Amino acid sequence: MSVHRDSQLDMFAKAAPAAVKVRGPSRRPPSPPAGRSDEDMARTLEESGNYRILRKLTARPIATVRRPEFSRLGVVLDTETTGLSHRSDEVIEIGAVAFTFSDDGAIGDVIGVYGGLQQPSRPIPPEITRLTGITDAMVEGQVIDIKSLSRLIEPADLIIAHNAGFDRPFCETFSKIFAGKAWACSVSEIDWSARGFEGTKLGYLVGQAGYFHEGHRAVDDCHALLEILDREQRDGESPFAELFRASQRSRIRIFAEHSPFEMKDHLKARGYRWSDGSDGRLKSWWIEIGEDDLDDELSYLRAEIYRWKEADPPIVRLTAFDRFKA
Repeated sequence: MSVHRDSQLDMFAKAAPAAVKVRGPSRRPPSPPAGRSDEDMARTLEESGNYRILRKLTARPIATVRRPEFSRLGVVLDTETTGLSHRSDEVIEIGAVAFTFSDDGAIGDVIGVYGGLQQPSRPIPPEITRLTGITDAMVEGQVIDIKSLSRLIEPADLIIAHNAGFDRPFCETFSKIFAGKAWACSVSEIDWSARGFEGTKLGYLVGQAGYFHEGHRAVDDCHALLEILDREQRDGESPFAELFRASQRSRIRIFAEHSPFEMKDHLKARGYRWSDGSDGRLKSWWIEIGEDDLDDELSYLRAEIYRWKEADPPIVRLTAFDRFKA
């Protein structure tokens, strides 16, 4: 379980000294052999081919001056909640790391950090405590500081979450400061497989990138995700540059409304998902695709599903302002 820290926020204001709690007895790490640093020893082990070294991922310092070449503002955000439903469960922790970036997706500096806990209306389920390390005692009397959090969120050009389809509905239910913001998802809008990763969970991405961190606390996970997003790969393009480019493209959601019942297995095999209408969407099978794929998908539906060339299934165009909503 990670040690609870007070909320942090610095948008070019002087930061207060941080109080650090140390768990367990203090132990001095062994000194490396004379003339050899820890990094020298790590490289020697790696070069032998018999070892893989994980380096501790450390948070970036908060910059005191905003560089003009990084004119945009992004926020990496993470929530911990009492369950999976934004309609019936509650936010118990929010972490946010604000950073600058350029028009071409180059990350600049961290300019603000916030982390806060909130006491829910009901006790935290034991399975949530096991997953997050957050106990009822830790959140007792705690309230997320909306004013401090809004100083990061309101000027943001883009909010990034590692599963925005989960975090965005919770955040928009929690506070109106999240309404009308552009969101991006670092799970679904980055091709991690093409970058050599075999999974998309944050802990796996961190480990395969050669790091370890204090996971399962919101601010720690935000710092970790920012480092992975800024890791140059694939011809020098960072994952964040790919994510930012994807966030600027429109997506199309097609609803195969009134499709024949016997075609459901074909639609499912093609990647369509069923909506029962309870979330405000049409009661039908639906899929989300890129704009370039719209004509091909309509041709498929007309030829293979409806078998009627004039069929005109409903479509909705989505931007980063619309995607990942409930």
